[in-house]
Amino acid sequence: MRKMIFILSLSAFAACNSGKDTKVESMSSGDSTKMSNENISYPYTADYSSKFEMGDPKNAQTMLELYKDWDGNNLEDMKTKLADSVTFYFGDGTMMSGSRDTIIAQTKAYRSMFTTINSQLHAFMPLKSTDKNENWFLAWFKEYRTDTKGNKDSTEFQETWRLNKDGKADLMYQYQQNKPAPQKK
Repeated sequence: MRKMIFILSLSAFAACNSGKDTKVESMSSGDSTKMSNENISYPYTADYSSKFEMGDPKNAQTMLELYKDWDGNNLEDMKTKLADSVTFYFGDGTMMSGSRDTIIAQTKAYRSMFTTINSQLHAFMPLKSTDKNENWFLAWFKEYRTDTKGNKDSTEFQETWRLNKDGKADLMYQYQQNKPAPQKK
């Protein structure tokens, strides 16, 4: 079920088009490694882009290292992965924008409220918008937190990051589910 939700989220992000027939790669029923092209006319037009392909795995490496820095409270190490100017749109409706140093300082203040944070990555992928020539990274994960009083909590997240031409993150959109549904055993 989680896999299906993630695939639908990716589809919503990447599968709309400008109203023209577009070639789309689809899975053949017998072999998941075989791809075929079909002409599909979508009923919606994408505001941003509908032309994505797999991105550079180095961008995924950079972003996964950024997540490790966050988990490990190594926020100074995050600086090498962020652009000079950064904007974050958080899942709770807040946003943060400013210079890398300002963002790191604000992030340190928030991170100091937790003794441990551990991210469990469900799925991730680098993407490239071919018509915009922009690099993106998508992640779906659960974050487990323990605050300074010993209280434990967790949140499911989906994040969409943009990386600039230098491979540094400059924009992030976050979506969250605060009370995940109980898992069936």
